[in-house]
Amino acid sequence: MKSDSHVSSEFKTVGSSGQISLGKRYAGKTLRLDRFGDGRIVLTAVAMVPESQLWTLNEPDRSRIERGLTWAAKNPPVETDLDRLMERTPKTRAQRKRARRP
Repeated sequence: MKSDSHVSSEFKTVGSSGQISLGKRYAGKTLRLDRFGDGRIVLTAVAMVPESQLWTLNEPDRSRIERGLTWAAKNPPVETDLDRLMERTPKTRAQRKRARRP
């Protein structure tokens, strides 16, 4: 477990509805609540990953994504000249066959 060099303590009173306010800093965050037998409660901010995106965290996909993001950061987008691109693109078989027929 990571040890923080600076620990801040506050006192909060649980209201009659069983809630406490953590302040705007935690608004919208997802927290894990750990309850210990000795009465301690520890809240830890967490990030949730949808199951459909779990593959992005595993190799080799994770490294590929990182390489792609690094490349994208070094290569800003430029507008494509479609006419020039079409000149460079080889014709498909169907296009070549149609071109030969009288």
